[in-house]
Amino acid sequence: MKRSADTLEVRLDARTSSAKETLDLGISIGDFVAFDPRVEINAGFVRSRHLDDKACVATLVAAVKALADAGLKPAHTITIFISNYEEVGHGAAAGIPADVEELLVVDMAAVGEGQNSDELHASLCVKDSGGPYHHGMSDRLRLLAEKHEIPYKVDIYPDYGSDGEAFWAAGGDVAVALIGPGVDASHSYERTHTEALLATTRWIMAYLLEE
Repeated sequence: MKRSADTLEVRLDARTSSAKETLDLGISIGDFVAFDPRVEINAGFVRSRHLDDKACVATLVAAVKALADAGLKPAHTITIFISNYEEVGHGAAAGIPADVEELLVVDMAAVGEGQNSDELHASLCVKDSGGPYHHGMSDRLRLLAEKHEIPYKVDIYPDYGSDGEAFWAAGGDVAVALIGPGVDASHSYERTHTEALLATTRWIMAYLLEE
Protein backbone atom coordinates (compact mmCIF):
# COMPACT_ATOMS: atom_id res chain seq x y z
CA MET A 1 0.00 0.00 0.00
CA LYS A 2 1.21 3.47 -0.83
CA ARG A 3 2.46 5.38 2.21
CA SER A 4 0.51 8.62 2.48
CA ALA A 5 -1.36 10.73 5.03
CA ASP A 6 -4.48 8.71 4.20
CA THR A 7 -2.91 5.29 4.82
CA LEU A 8 -0.62 5.96 7.80
CA GLU A 9 -1.41 6.64 11.43
CA VAL A 10 0.48 7.06 14.68
CA ARG A 11 -0.88 4.91 17.50
CA LEU A 12 -0.40 6.60 20.84
CA ASP A 13 0.16 4.34 23.86
CA ALA A 14 -2.04 6.46 26.11
CA ARG A 15 -5.73 6.41 27.07
CA THR A 16 -7.13 9.57 25.53
CA SER A 17 -10.47 10.26 23.87
CA SER A 18 -10.08 13.85 22.73
CA ALA A 19 -7.55 16.29 21.33
CA LYS A 20 -7.53 18.16 24.66
CA GLU A 21 -6.66 15.02 26.64
CA THR A 22 -3.82 14.33 24.25
CA LEU A 23 -2.52 17.90 24.45
CA ASP A 24 -2.73 17.75 28.25
CA LEU A 25 -0.17 14.91 28.14
CA GLY A 26 2.34 17.38 26.69
CA ILE A 27 2.00 15.99 23.17
CA SER A 28 1.79 18.58 20.43
CA ILE A 29 2.33 19.34 16.76
CA GLY A 30 6.01 19.16 15.77
CA ASP A 31 6.96 16.57 18.38
CA PHE A 32 9.33 13.77 17.40
CA VAL A 33 7.85 10.33 16.88
CA ALA A 34 10.19 7.48 17.86
CA PHE A 35 9.77 4.06 16.28
CA ASP A 36 11.06 0.86 17.84
CA PRO A 37 13.80 -0.21 15.38
CA ARG A 38 13.06 -3.91 16.15
CA VAL A 39 16.69 -4.97 15.80
CA GLU A 40 17.23 -8.68 15.10
CA ILE A 41 20.47 -10.48 14.22
CA ASN A 42 20.22 -13.99 12.80
CA ALA A 43 22.72 -16.01 10.74
CA GLY A 44 24.75 -12.85 10.23
CA PHE A 45 21.79 -10.88 8.88
CA VAL A 46 21.00 -7.63 10.69
CA ARG A 47 17.38 -6.48 10.46
CA SER A 48 16.24 -3.12 11.77
CA ARG A 49 14.47 0.09 11.00
CA HIS A 50 16.85 2.96 10.18
CA LEU A 51 19.92 0.98 9.12
CA ASP A 52 20.17 3.86 6.67
CA ASP A 53 22.35 5.40 7.87
CA LYS A 54 23.13 4.09 11.35
CA ALA A 55 24.84 1.05 9.83
CA CYS A 56 27.34 3.34 8.13
CA VAL A 57 27.97 5.32 11.31
CA ALA A 58 28.75 1.96 12.96
CA THR A 59 31.31 1.14 10.26
CA LEU A 60 33.02 4.51 10.71
CA VAL A 61 33.20 4.11 14.49
CA ALA A 62 34.43 0.51 14.14
CA ALA A 63 37.15 1.53 11.66
CA VAL A 64 38.46 4.32 13.89
CA LYS A 65 38.37 2.11 16.99
CA ALA A 66 40.21 -0.70 15.18
CA LEU A 67 42.98 1.67 14.09
CA ALA A 68 43.27 3.12 17.60
CA ASP A 69 43.37 -0.33 19.19
CA ALA A 70 46.13 -1.35 16.77
CA GLY A 71 48.13 1.81 17.45
CA LEU A 72 47.80 2.96 13.83
CA LYS A 73 47.32 6.51 12.63
CA PRO A 74 45.71 7.69 9.38
CA ALA A 75 48.15 8.67 6.67
CA HIS A 76 46.52 12.10 6.37
CA THR A 77 44.46 14.48 8.49
CA ILE A 78 40.94 13.04 8.70
CA THR A 79 37.70 14.77 9.62
CA ILE A 80 34.64 12.58 10.29
CA PHE A 81 31.40 14.43 9.66
CA ILE A 82 28.09 12.82 10.69
CA SER A 83 25.06 14.69 9.38
CA ASN A 84 21.58 14.77 10.91
CA TYR A 85 20.07 16.09 7.68
CA GLU A 86 21.24 13.66 4.99
CA GLU A 87 17.72 12.34 4.36
CA VAL A 88 16.30 15.76 3.53
CA GLY A 89 18.98 16.64 1.00
CA HIS A 90 21.23 19.26 2.61
CA GLY A 91 23.28 17.25 5.09
CA ALA A 92 26.78 18.24 4.01
CA ALA A 93 25.91 21.60 2.49
CA ALA A 94 27.65 23.18 5.49
CA GLY A 95 30.13 22.02 8.10
CA ILE A 96 32.87 20.50 5.93
CA PRO A 97 36.22 22.14 6.85
CA ALA A 98 37.79 24.39 4.22
CA ASP A 99 41.05 22.40 4.20
CA VAL A 100 39.39 19.13 3.09
CA GLU A 101 41.01 17.85 -0.11
CA GLU A 102 38.61 15.02 -0.90
CA LEU A 103 35.39 13.60 0.54
CA LEU A 104 34.59 9.92 1.03
CA VAL A 105 30.85 9.54 1.63
CA VAL A 106 29.70 6.40 3.47
CA ASP A 107 26.04 5.64 2.80
CA MET A 108 23.89 2.56 2.32
CA ALA A 109 23.87 0.78 -1.04
CA ALA A 110 20.26 0.18 -1.99
CA VAL A 111 19.44 -3.40 -2.98
CA GLY A 112 16.58 -3.83 -5.44
CA GLU A 113 15.42 -4.75 -8.91
CA GLY A 114 17.96 -3.73 -11.53
CA GLN A 115 20.69 -3.11 -8.96
CA ASN A 116 24.06 -4.85 -8.81
CA SER A 117 24.39 -4.47 -5.02
CA ASP A 118 23.55 -7.17 -2.48
CA GLU A 119 23.57 -7.54 1.29
CA LEU A 120 26.83 -9.50 1.44
CA HIS A 121 29.12 -6.93 -0.20
CA ALA A 122 30.22 -3.37 0.21
CA SER A 123 29.33 -1.26 -2.82
CA LEU A 124 30.97 1.54 -4.74
CA CYS A 125 28.44 4.00 -6.15
CA VAL A 126 29.85 5.57 -9.30
CA LYS A 127 26.73 7.55 -10.24
CA ASP A 128 23.40 8.49 -8.71
CA SER A 129 20.52 10.91 -9.33
CA GLY A 130 22.93 13.86 -9.18
CA GLY A 131 25.33 12.45 -11.76
CA PRO A 132 28.70 10.68 -11.64
CA TYR A 133 31.10 10.71 -8.72
CA HIS A 134 34.81 11.45 -9.15
CA HIS A 135 36.18 8.85 -11.56
CA GLY A 136 39.78 8.96 -10.35
CA MET A 137 38.87 8.64 -6.67
CA SER A 138 36.43 5.81 -7.42
CA ASP A 139 39.15 3.96 -9.32
CA ARG A 140 41.52 4.34 -6.35
CA LEU A 141 38.87 2.80 -4.11
CA ARG A 142 38.49 -0.14 -6.52
CA LEU A 143 42.23 -0.73 -6.42
CA LEU A 144 42.26 -0.55 -2.61
CA ALA A 145 39.46 -3.10 -2.38
CA GLU A 146 41.22 -5.46 -4.75
CA LYS A 147 44.58 -5.03 -3.02
CA HIS A 148 43.07 -5.88 0.39
CA GLU A 149 40.68 -8.54 -0.97
CA ILE A 150 37.61 -6.65 0.18
CA PRO A 151 34.40 -8.04 -1.38
CA TYR A 152 32.70 -5.22 -3.25
CA LYS A 153 30.36 -4.46 -6.12
CA VAL A 154 29.98 -1.40 -8.33
CA ASP A 155 26.54 0.10 -8.81
CA ILE A 156 24.53 3.09 -10.04
CA TYR A 157 21.52 4.45 -8.12
CA PRO A 158 19.23 6.58 -10.35
CA ASP A 159 16.78 7.39 -7.50
CA TYR A 160 19.33 8.01 -4.76
CA GLY A 161 21.15 11.04 -3.42
CA SER A 162 23.89 11.56 -0.85
CA ASP A 163 25.71 14.14 1.24
CA GLY A 164 28.30 14.28 -1.53
CA GLU A 165 25.76 15.85 -3.87
CA ALA A 166 24.73 18.38 -1.21
CA PHE A 167 28.40 19.30 -0.72
CA TRP A 168 28.94 19.83 -4.43
CA ALA A 169 25.67 21.79 -4.80
CA ALA A 170 26.81 24.12 -1.99
CA GLY A 171 30.02 24.90 -3.86
CA GLY A 172 32.35 22.18 -2.57
CA ASP A 173 35.21 21.79 -5.03
CA VAL A 174 36.99 18.53 -4.18
CA ALA A 175 36.79 14.95 -5.38
CA VAL A 176 33.88 12.95 -3.91
CA ALA A 177 33.36 9.18 -3.88
CA LEU A 178 30.76 6.98 -2.22
CA ILE A 179 30.89 3.52 -0.63
CA GLY A 180 28.64 1.61 1.76
CA PRO A 181 27.13 -1.73 2.76
CA GLY A 182 24.33 -3.29 0.75
CA VAL A 183 20.96 -2.73 2.48
CA ASP A 184 17.65 -4.27 1.41
CA ALA A 185 14.19 -2.70 1.83
CA SER A 186 15.39 0.91 2.01
CA HIS A 187 13.32 3.10 4.35
CA SER A 188 11.28 0.11 5.54
CA TYR A 189 12.26 -2.79 7.82
CA GLU A 190 15.77 -2.87 6.40
CA ARG A 191 18.29 -5.71 6.29
CA THR A 192 22.03 -6.02 5.77
CA HIS A 193 24.65 -8.63 6.68
CA THR A 194 27.68 -8.52 8.94
CA GLU A 195 29.84 -9.43 5.92
CA ALA A 196 28.81 -6.20 4.18
CA LEU A 197 29.44 -4.20 7.35
CA LEU A 198 32.87 -5.78 7.81
CA ALA A 199 33.77 -5.19 4.16
CA THR A 200 32.80 -1.52 4.44
CA THR A 201 34.75 -1.13 7.68
CA ARG A 202 37.86 -2.68 6.14
CA TRP A 203 37.48 -0.43 3.08
CA ILE A 204 37.32 2.67 5.30
CA MET A 205 40.42 1.53 7.16
CA ALA A 206 42.30 0.92 3.92
CA TYR A 207 41.35 4.40 2.73
CA LEU A 208 42.48 6.01 5.99
CA LEU A 209 45.84 4.28 5.84
CA GLU A 210 46.44 4.93 2.13
CA GLU A 211 49.62 6.92 1.57
